Amino acid sequence: MAQLDGKVALITGAASGIGAACARTFAREGAKLVLTDVDDVGGQRVGGETGGIFVRQDVTEETSWPEVVSTAERRFGGLHVVVANAGIGIMGPAIDMSFADWRRQMAVNVDGVFLSVKYCIPLMRRSGGGSIIMMSSVAGLRGSAGLAGYSATKGAVRLFAKSIALECAQAGDKIRVNSVHPGVIDTPIWTKLPPGANSPLDPQAIAAAVVPMGEAGRPEDIADGVLYLASDASRHVTGSELVIDGGMTAGRVTRFQQ
Repeated sequence: MAQLDGKVALITGAASGIGAACARTFAREGAKLVLTDVDDVGGQRVGGETGGIFVRQDVTEETSWPEVVSTAERRFGGLHVVVANAGIGIMGPAIDMSFADWRRQMAVNVDGVFLSVKYCIPLMRRSGGGSIIMMSSVAGLRGSAGLAGYSATKGAVRLFAKSIALECAQAGDKIRVNSVHPGVIDTPIWTKLPPGANSPLDPQAIAAAVVPMGEAGRPEDIADGVLYLASDASRHVTGSELVIDGGMTAGRVTRFQQ
């Protein structure tokens, strides 16, 4: 049996990268999908590939959330899995970051996750429970020069996930909540960095320098971990962190030249 047979899943930021990989993996495992993104072309393409329903959505706009949730209920009768994946990255020293960029990054990476919880949990409760997966980062586990603003958002997601996990456990609503922490992953986000951020960056070159396993991860590597948290295989896992980083948070590897 497919691991997500009979489950309805919502994935934000589903038009490319990790979100698109999650959509393809979930479709393979039998899930019915509602996919959202601000990228209409990419979202429609992934929706067509997976049989999912694409809804254009800016996750920071609260007024968009009732329609997204009602789409899941109207088309599929419920909601069991939420992957709060939409996010942006703005690099550079904190003192050089504009307040507008700080607020925009915080809005997408944190406010969007808060709104997913606020609007999706009631339907998930009516559907009998399920799993919420919040996309954080290794940057949410440790500091990094040039990523202070991004780290602040991903650290917030990490602790928000734990707190919501406890609120759901206290309510007895059978909703589990966990965070996922990717390292250097080869996705289009590296080509979407704002002007002046020393872009474009090569994730493979970065990984060769900082990832103990020596290579960047694939979006599918993260999607496989998300699948585990979405499925009943993780029925006793909540408030936890799934780190998929090729060993980055374990320490450093020194490679000597022969």
